[in-house]
Amino acid sequence: MAIKVYLEDVLKERGMTSKELSALVGITEANLSILRSGKAKGVRFGTINRICYFLGCDVGDILKFDGNLEDDDEE
Repeated sequence: MAIKVYLEDVLKERGMTSKELSALVGITEANLSILRSGKAKGVRFGTINRICYFLGCDVGDILKFDGNLEDDDEE
């Protein structure tokens, strides 16, 4: 995946559990887990907005581009 997810790192830095964050953001723990693992195919801007708000971070703290082009048909 060309976009790397560092949500787990930010959660640890903030001393927050994924269960706490999922309750604040209003998504299921399962969906947050999919995002944390980097296996999500997409995420709503509203969800990213809420995650960043409650973690007190910037989008670039949790999502980073690795410099490679990924085709849509790659798994």
